[in-house]
Amino acid sequence: MSIAACQRLQSAWYAALATATGGKTFSTHGATWVWLPARSELMMMFPETVRAHAVRPALAEGARLGASSVRVWLNGAVDAVELGDLGFSPSWQPWWMAAPVSAVVGPGDDAAVLTTEVPDYSGPLRQELRVIRAEPRQAWHAVTRDPEHGNVSGAAYSFYPAGVAGLTGLGGIHHLEVLPAYQRRGLATALLSATARAAGEAGAVDVAVNATPAGHAFFSRRGFVLLGRGKTYALGL
Repeated sequence: MSIAACQRLQSAWYAALATATGGKTFSTHGATWVWLPARSELMMMFPETVRAHAVRPALAEGARLGASSVRVWLNGAVDAVELGDLGFSPSWQPWWMAAPVSAVVGPGDDAAVLTTEVPDYSGPLRQELRVIRAEPRQAWHAVTRDPEHGNVSGAAYSFYPAGVAGLTGLGGIHHLEVLPAYQRRGLATALLSATARAAGEAGAVDVAVNATPAGHAFFSRRGFVLLGRGKTYALGL
């Protein structure tokens, strides 16, 4: 397992979201960009180098598309000084972590239900749910609900792309979240287990996450090990 594989997985996930929501991927000066119309966000995915002259054409394309924000994902070793010259600011730091599916999947995940329809969703959440309807199936979505009122209390995706070089056996857990009022009830563990189980049944041997520093403790307790840290930069348009 490597940071490079986690980065390829992250790029593949956002490319899948773009395809599902009417976005696109494109290249400028050898750098890959992903346009996510549901979020009005343009993303630059893990360039080997960052040069202002290579970024400017993509910013112009983002403005044409109607992007409200631009995010650059970087390997921790990449020099980002020229992003500052373009007005980018440092943003959150992804902590790349991975674990065997066998260590993550456990009993007692019945609280999390895999589903292709979530009537509660609207806006970007509803649009992005289309990613789980792709053929062949490569993404899954699980939700937990308040037992009294029935509203969604937590959600997560898993993703196991087919035919992506360097990702054989590696799936991902994405957008795992439990609303604050429902935390510390085992729901995040149930969501993690249910989505990892789905990816494992499709062929994933390991699963990766990009955790926040606050999420590091949670994932560590559930079998994940830290591979390394990256960095992101953001710009509002």
